[in-house]
Amino acid sequence: MGWTWPPAPPRARGTAPAASRTNARVRRIVRGLIALLAAETIVGGLDVLFPPDLARAERSSPVALDRRGAWLRALPVENGRWRIRADLTRTDRTFLNRLIGVEDARFWIHPGVDPLAVLRAAGSAAVRGRITSGASTLSMQTARLLEPRPRNLASKLVEMVRAVQIEARFSKREILALYLTLAPYGGNLEGVRAASLSYFGHEPESLTAGEQALLIALPQSPEARRPDRRPEAARAARRAVLDKLIRAGAITEAAAAEAEGEPLPIRAPFPALAWHAAGELARTAPAAQASVISTIDADLQARLEPLARAAALAQGPSATAAALVVEIEGRAVRAAVGSAGLDRPGGWVDMTGAPRSPGSALKPFIYAFAFDDGLAAPDTEMRDARTRYADYQPENFDRVFHDKVTAREALTHSLNVPAVETLDRLGPAAFEARIASAGVTLLRPRADTRAPGLAIALGGVGVTLRDLAVLYAALGDGGLAKPLAWTEADAQARRRDRGRRLVRPEAAGQVMDILRETPPPAGVTAAALVKGRPMMAYKTGTSYGFRDAVAAGVVGRYVVIVWTGRADGGARGGLTGRNAALPLLFDAADLIDAPAAAPRPLAPKSAPAALARLEQAGEGPRLIFPPDGATVQVEAFGPTSRGLVLAAGGESLSWYVAGIPLPPDPVSGRIVWRPATPGFYRLSVVDGQGRRAHARVRVKG
Repeated sequence: MGWTWPPAPPRARGTAPAASRTNARVRRIVRGLIALLAAETIVGGLDVLFPPDLARAERSSPVALDRRGAWLRALPVENGRWRIRADLTRTDRTFLNRLIGVEDARFWIHPGVDPLAVLRAAGSAAVRGRITSGASTLSMQTARLLEPRPRNLASKLVEMVRAVQIEARFSKREILALYLTLAPYGGNLEGVRAASLSYFGHEPESLTAGEQALLIALPQSPEARRPDRRPEAARAARRAVLDKLIRAGAITEAAAAEAEGEPLPIRAPFPALAWHAAGELARTAPAAQASVISTIDADLQARLEPLARAAALAQGPSATAAALVVEIEGRAVRAAVGSAGLDRPGGWVDMTGAPRSPGSALKPFIYAFAFDDGLAAPDTEMRDARTRYADYQPENFDRVFHDKVTAREALTHSLNVPAVETLDRLGPAAFEARIASAGVTLLRPRADTRAPGLAIALGGVGVTLRDLAVLYAALGDGGLAKPLAWTEADAQARRRDRGRRLVRPEAAGQVMDILRETPPPAGVTAAALVKGRPMMAYKTGTSYGFRDAVAAGVVGRYVVIVWTGRADGGARGGLTGRNAALPLLFDAADLIDAPAAAPRPLAPKSAPAALARLEQAGEGPRLIFPPDGATVQVEAFGPTSRGLVLAAGGESLSWYVAGIPLPPDPVSGRIVWRPATPGFYRLSVVDGQGRRAHARVRVKG
């Protein structure tokens, strides 16, 4: 009968069905979690396999800004487009809020796709039979800008997926910045910064209500609403945005009317200050940065560029000019003029970085090293006379020799022979090595096969204006050399950098004092005679063939280097550093806020006894009296006459007249010559090493 023993205990009512329902729910939850995990895995895998193309987001126009954030220059990206990376910290916050209010009110809370906007758009399309409103969020618009597609339903679905992917990769602020970087504003303008600068002439840090409305309206139909080509359409689009802002309570009717009355802008070229230097900085800027902050002062740059252009125009149709202004503290480059203009011959070449002959502009460092090494002092007596060094015979610029001069006078008047003689004592190779220790390279022809020569003293090497600025900044900084700084970050590092010792502070100060005594150019009153004018230490240089005219100065806490010439290195007749570059140097110095300096007190000048005279290495004896070619008159002839006392410089000297030895006077010990008859005689003096000097003289009774 199917009975069992013992009988099973009775079950409570409803127990089996309740347990069964619980187990079923658990199974459904588990299956749901598995399905969700599988879906997430599939979606994640698809996301990895088919990520959004971010290539356009990674390419933007690098921008060089001045030290205070003013625009200097940017570089275009592919197809000449200006895609300036947005910087939300420097974009009008009111504009950002109004943009989001008009384009995507729930931007901060949706996951890339706004379900409410999608339902609203679908309902409107179903009721009216056509699409009357869009559902694109800023994230979806960003996806479309990254990967442009035809406007259809399939593309819209792809944009939704891409928007979710973008939201997973970036924060909301990053997405907003990305949109404001890629949004089109007409022509080749992309990004709100490019549009603001081109249309309004300023960064979008502060925008009027009319400017904001136009920038919100343009990306939806950038070509159809371009204010420079279709002003009526642009005006209508701006009015439509203002109406939306009124309805949203973001702006009053009066403010909207005032904004509507703003004139429509026309497109203007981008600023291009410090064209060469800013372009170089922009090209080296990291791709991820919106901009690079340079050390350049836009105000100073804007005033210096016309001066350089005017100087070049005055020197002929083929001339150009370049200039550098460097603040000694931090070695910050405050202005850099690479040429006299892109429309001038060679204007595209940055002449501040082109090797040119410095002429005599390296002479101060020859004397600085001599002072530093104890070879000479500012008032050491030197000889300025015709001298030959093997196959090299230097001459002064005016072809006049001055015999005895001091080092101070030789540098002040840029005499060539004393500078060459001093370099000979230093050694050209040692001089070149000491310059190299400051990070400056002197470029010599055939440097790999020939040792440096004495022509270095007169500009027989190539050096850039930037390297000259390094050297002169070292003179102005007590002999410490540091590289130039082109960004504010580098300038901060230079201030902490101890630098390299080029010369001792005493030697640098002595050279600076001498350079302050250099005569000013024609028409300029010496600073010592003008109350409140800064004292400038400066030096000029002129290369062979008048190809390069250079002037370098230290005024206050700044170094100024200027150059004029031809970019192709062609010769120019008669244009020297003094008449072609020095006026530009003084004009540039007048732009600088340099403190006034009182003239230094007058004091006796003398060199230490040990450095009273610079003995020329290997010069041999020097005839003092009678000089070569002289005509002398005597009262009488013969051995009883008073005769002529001969004089020469040197040691262990022996005298000869027509090859016959002339003994010293037995009473005085001096060399007294008593000619027997009038006529022409050849005198010779020979030192202990066999070196000799000659003089042909005429004796009259």
